[in-house]
Amino acid sequence: MKNYNNWKDAVKHLRLHFSLLLMPVFLFALSQSFHIQRFEALLTFILLHLIIYPSSNAYNSYHDQDQNSIGGLKKPPAINKKVLLLANILDFFALSVSIFLGLEFFLLVLAYISASRLYSNRKIRLKKYPYIGFIVIFFFQGAFTYYLASVGIGQYWGSQTSSLGWKSYTSFFNHHSFALLACSFQIGAIYPLTQIYQHRSDFTDNVTTISYKLGYIGTFIFSGMMFSLATLFYYFHFKDSDIYSFYILIIVQLPIISYFLYWFSLVLKDTVNANYKHTMRMSTISAVVLNLFFLYLVINK
Repeated sequence: MKNYNNWKDAVKHLRLHFSLLLMPVFLFALSQSFHIQRFEALLTFILLHLIIYPSSNAYNSYHDQDQNSIGGLKKPPAINKKVLLLANILDFFALSVSIFLGLEFFLLVLAYISASRLYSNRKIRLKKYPYIGFIVIFFFQGAFTYYLASVGIGQYWGSQTSSLGWKSYTSFFNHHSFALLACSFQIGAIYPLTQIYQHRSDFTDNVTTISYKLGYIGTFIFSGMMFSLATLFYYFHFKDSDIYSFYILIIVQLPIISYFLYWFSLVLKDTVNANYKHTMRMSTISAVVLNLFFLYLVINK
């Protein structure tokens, strides 16, 4: 019975529903891909959102030994060795399956998993450095994931690589450079806000986050700047090919902006409002709005 409960607690630390918050990057990549192979796209989605992201969550939980609220879990269960074992099993599975989508995709998955582990591992713990930790998340959960998803979704290089060589890479970055930047700045906007309620617990654990460095007010200002830059890069991406979609994006982002300003006004009155409840609401509103927008783009390709 104890063994069953340990596995049950380990599964909770996967925080599968938390993958919703990272789904916009995949859906954006899917909506902008020139070549879509349905099976490969589905497999890429499953690997990212049901295997790799949850495994990363579990690995992070194991090394953090969190007792207070964490993203997706208001009351996390106690950590046990099954949490690490489950993370290892899922990462091994992800790497084993990813090879079927090509060597490049396998290497990208390996790089993502390695970065995630370097970020969380107690001996290395890149997350304890405010700027390095931010850059790791900014790059790997943003532009890197967009690129990884694009490779998996469409086998973008596939047979092109042998005949076109670097021309295929040049073509991709010419078409997607602003999309890559938009994804990273989008992640850069929400990431500090997810840390804002954990200042005390992180500092106790010898982790100095970028949100702690910025302070409560500074975090909102910084996130607002990141969000504005993300929107600017979305404009540059859509302006020549699909400006109508950008106008729709501006409209659908109004709930995100409204809640952000509402929450900011509460924190200005009392920093006690920089709490888990508002963080999760902000993250969920942002994810749902962007997921629906990018899903609309996918359907209307």
